[in-house]
Amino acid sequence: MTDPYATLAAGIAIAGGLIGTGMAQSGIGAAGMGIIAEKPEKFGNVLFFFVIPETLWIIGFVLGIVLLLGVI
Repeated sequence: MTDPYATLAAGIAIAGGLIGTGMAQSGIGAAGMGIIAEKPEKFGNVLFFFVIPETLWIIGFVLGIVLLLGVI
C-alpha cells in the first residue's frame, strides 16, 4: 500500500511538469510561427527550441515514479 501523501506528491510533480511544458511551449510556438512565416528555412532551429521544454514533463514523470516507488 502506497502512502497517500506520496501519491499526491507524485501527482503534483507530474502535473507541474505538464503545466510548465504547456506554458513554455505556448510562447515558443507563437514566436516560432512568426519566424517560420518570414524565414521558412529556419524551421529546424524553431523545432529544436520548441522541443527543449519537453524535458520538463519527462523530469516530472520520472520524479513522480520515483516518489511512488519510494526511492526517496
